[in-house]
Amino acid sequence: MQAQQPKYKPSQRLLKYSRPLLKYTLYFVLTLCLTLVILNYLYPLKINISYSPVITASDGSVINAFLSRDDKWRMQLEPDEINPVLKKAVLLKEDKYFYYHPGINPFAITRALTNNIFQYKKTSGASTITMQVARLLYPQQRTYANKLMEMFRALQLEWYYSKDEILQLYLNLVPFGGNIEGVKAASVLYFQQSPRQLSLAQAVTLTVIPNKPSSLRIGEQNERIVDFRNKWLRYYQAQQAFPASEIEDALLEPLEARRLDAPKVAPHFAYRMFRRYKNQAIIKTTLNRQVQEKVEQLAYNYMQRLRHLNIHNAAVLVINNQTRAVEAYLGSADFNDFAHHGQVDGIRAVRSPGSTLKPFLYATAFDKGTLTPKTIITDVPVDYAGYRPQNYFGNYNGNVTIEHALATSLNVPAVKVLDLVGVDAFVQKLKQAEFSQMKQMDHQLGLSLILGGCDVKLEELTLFYAALANQGKYSPVKWLQQDTTQAETQLLSPASAYMVGQILTQLTRPDLPHNAHNSPNLPKIAWKTGTSYGRKDAWSIGYNKKYTVGVWVGNFSGEGVPELNGTDSATPLLFDIFNSIDYNSTDGWFQQPKDIGLRVVCAESGSPVNSFCKNQVLDNFIPGISSTQKCSHLKNITVSGDKRYSYCTSCLPPTGFVQQLYPNHAPELLTFYDAERIPYQQIPAHNPSCRRIFKEHAPVITSPAAGMEYLLEQEERQQLMLHSNTHNEVKQVYWYINDKFLRATPANEKVFFEPQKSGRYKISCTDDRGRNTDSYITVRFL
Repeated sequence: MQAQQPKYKPSQRLLKYSRPLLKYTLYFVLTLCLTLVILNYLYPLKINISYSPVITASDGSVINAFLSRDDKWRMQLEPDEINPVLKKAVLLKEDKYFYYHPGINPFAITRALTNNIFQYKKTSGASTITMQVARLLYPQQRTYANKLMEMFRALQLEWYYSKDEILQLYLNLVPFGGNIEGVKAASVLYFQQSPRQLSLAQAVTLTVIPNKPSSLRIGEQNERIVDFRNKWLRYYQAQQAFPASEIEDALLEPLEARRLDAPKVAPHFAYRMFRRYKNQAIIKTTLNRQVQEKVEQLAYNYMQRLRHLNIHNAAVLVINNQTRAVEAYLGSADFNDFAHHGQVDGIRAVRSPGSTLKPFLYATAFDKGTLTPKTIITDVPVDYAGYRPQNYFGNYNGNVTIEHALATSLNVPAVKVLDLVGVDAFVQKLKQAEFSQMKQMDHQLGLSLILGGCDVKLEELTLFYAALANQGKYSPVKWLQQDTTQAETQLLSPASAYMVGQILTQLTRPDLPHNAHNSPNLPKIAWKTGTSYGRKDAWSIGYNKKYTVGVWVGNFSGEGVPELNGTDSATPLLFDIFNSIDYNSTDGWFQQPKDIGLRVVCAESGSPVNSFCKNQVLDNFIPGISSTQKCSHLKNITVSGDKRYSYCTSCLPPTGFVQQLYPNHAPELLTFYDAERIPYQQIPAHNPSCRRIFKEHAPVITSPAAGMEYLLEQEERQQLMLHSNTHNEVKQVYWYINDKFLRATPANEKVFFEPQKSGRYKISCTDDRGRNTDSYITVRFL
């Protein structure tokens, strides 16, 4: 009998044949995976996309852009800029199963291959969005071998990137004809808006163009594009992808777009950011587009009115005091004004500051305790070793308060205060505020520094004034939105910053523009003007609680203009800007700091009152810092009964004398009074019988300047002037040249002498009380 074959149940028979199949399938999968790993090692995925650097404003809008390294307009799209409508349209058209396949769609590939074989032509595509990204990253001729490589790259992309990242790459690289690539570049250059703002019709337009980027050029074939767009809109309508009403509106929306230039807002600012942040595709700045455009329009229109005066350039910087953000940056009023160097960045240009540094000098003096706003200082001719500063209008005012000296921008008091504070100490203060030229020229600067004898930039000055608006705290400017640095330097005390700010808000001042008193829109700001020597630079810098605005007006060529000055050339633009960007500000005004006090002072000196002070005023001061020395504008003098002579303790008679108060004027003020024929109460001459030798209050030789070398023309018999400042009671002085008596003259009178030979000369001046001063000069004949 034949042996019977074992009988298997159907399930057992299926298991018997499926085991080898599973085994071979597993081998195939493992081999495929190993092959992919090896290929991935041999051909690693490298993505190095050169994007067009884009400068954005604080609201995210593109204000400027530059070509990529390969001369393409290819702007990087951020995730939050992807319009949901655009995303849906792209996925439905290009790859509806994008979020479900591993980079390649086997069913689509099978369908396309079958159609290609049996119909001998390409009737449908099989490329997924991931495969299209691979082709855009690695462009090759369309062959079956390259298609396999494209599929391999697609698998790599899916391994290393998320689906959203791959879609973002696609939208960044998809072509739109010419040198425009990516949805963002197309949105900006065709529609002048962000991709997130695209309408349905615009989104579908950008969806269909990449199919035929060479033949569907916006601006050239708009009618053809509309037909193609509407075809796909009807497809979306059939798929119920979007609300019917929106599709109907989109079908009727005309396409009037054309290729436009990239935005060119704030070109100087954009170039600066481009050079500063070279490796960033998107440079997110703090620039406020609305403020910037207002400033640009105001400055352009304003400079049109000054052209007939031969004034052609202006620069403006606007800083938000609360955030330190740059909200407007105008390097010049007209970037395209090639005839007048409009490409120069006036914010970074080195110029003479004129009088704009004076507020910081006075604030520094307040912090040292040497001055307060009501302190009296003399505004009279002075001589510092040959340096004789003059006021802007060439006049002198005698005794003035510090408050008046700053509000009216007097030059002579400012030089005196700088001499009091010390040039080196003030330069160190400017170094702390990052004035670049101060670091290079600190040992070359002198008293002329405070009148513009140095170099500054509008950016540095504006930041310095922003410190006044921030209670004396200096902080670096903020360029980028992501900048979170909080570095601060306390340059000035809150008290001194407040006192200076109160002075700078006064309206009774010579640098108020003409007819400004009659203006109903005078902004509430603290401001200071400046005009450089030769009238080459006009400055006006102001601040309120929200903004600090710096304005410079002049010519980049350095040409001076007689009509150019800070009052009438720069301040009107400053006022216009404040009225435009912060009209009727709701931020209020600065509150008085706690470390500031109020005291009664003598109006004649600004010092705390003494028993003889009759005219008294209130003055701000810094407790524990400001000087508490009492007023000495008068002093007690012992005089004879007939007021002809004064006495000292050495010659005081036993009877026949009285005590009387006399003005205690500074010697240089007496000289000024004599020169201007201004009467004043003189101290009687000292007792001629007194034999005491006095040492205090010796004459001060103001001319010739001590230690100087004088070059003279011998044939012209040039003379040198002798002059001294003396104390109130001095009536006569005696001049000596090389210890030889020259002549006696009334106090404060000018004398001239003619040097006879080259060499060193000793100049001596002795007053009628025996006090002597010597000075040495050198004379050389040419």
